[in-house]
Amino acid sequence: MRIDIKASGFDLTDGLREHTVRRLQFALGWARHDVRAVSVRLSDINGPRGGKDKRCRIQVPFSGTRNVVIEDTESDLYVAIDRAAERAERAVVRRLERLREFPHARLGGREAPEADAVHDAVAAMGTD
Repeated sequence: MRIDIKASGFDLTDGLREHTVRRLQFALGWARHDVRAVSVRLSDINGPRGGKDKRCRIQVPFSGTRNVVIEDTESDLYVAIDRAAERAERAVVRRLERLREFPHARLGGREAPEADAVHDAVAAMGTD
């Protein structure tokens, strides 16, 4: 899994980069066959004014469907990263479950007319 990390409004330190990579690998490592890349944008919204203004935005692209995009804003950037990674994990689980269920739903819909035809044939045989 390729993790692209960019920072806006401050310098991206090695410690911050390592923390982000570690958290995302922990949260999404199980899905490495389905998730090839993750984009992380870290930003300081208000600059030096302080407050709850550190944002972590995680984007997980999926082919054929919408991307998973998670944003979290906190006063501590490490907390924002942790919370966003946890939420991204839950969102990816839901997305993969839906993607895996879709072919089964189509298959079930395709088999239904055949089942009706068998039922009609059996019913016709019983009326003779």
